[in-house]
Amino acid sequence: MKYHTPETIRPPFARYSHAVEVPPGCRLMVCSGQLGLTRDDHIPEDAGAQAELCFAAVKEILASAGMDFSHIVRINAYVTDRTWLKPYMAVRDRLFGDPPPASTLMIVSGFANEAFKVEIEVLAAAPALE
Repeated sequence: MKYHTPETIRPPFARYSHAVEVPPGCRLMVCSGQLGLTRDDHIPEDAGAQAELCFAAVKEILASAGMDFSHIVRINAYVTDRTWLKPYMAVRDRLFGDPPPASTLMIVSGFANEAFKVEIEVLAAAPALE
């Protein structure tokens, strides 16, 4: 992957890359939004705990295709309040090395179940299987 954060534009506001270039021949995985709940439908109150569960689900989905967090090229994250920005970003920043993936973080009015505070979807790319 080639990471692009040109010095000719303003640096990112947080720890993410402006863009990630996927080389030809890579497999792409588009992951649906994952919510912060356990396998037995428990939804933690804490936004950071929900973010942990979202990324844990993403990790399992990636593993099913022989991928891991290093293959994530873009994160789209949604939180229901500005209060949840820091807890979400603390989890994201701990899980991703350098260079970080491209990322968008949006504040939304809510999800289907009002207990959810965080939803995370990713785009991942890995070399073609031989």
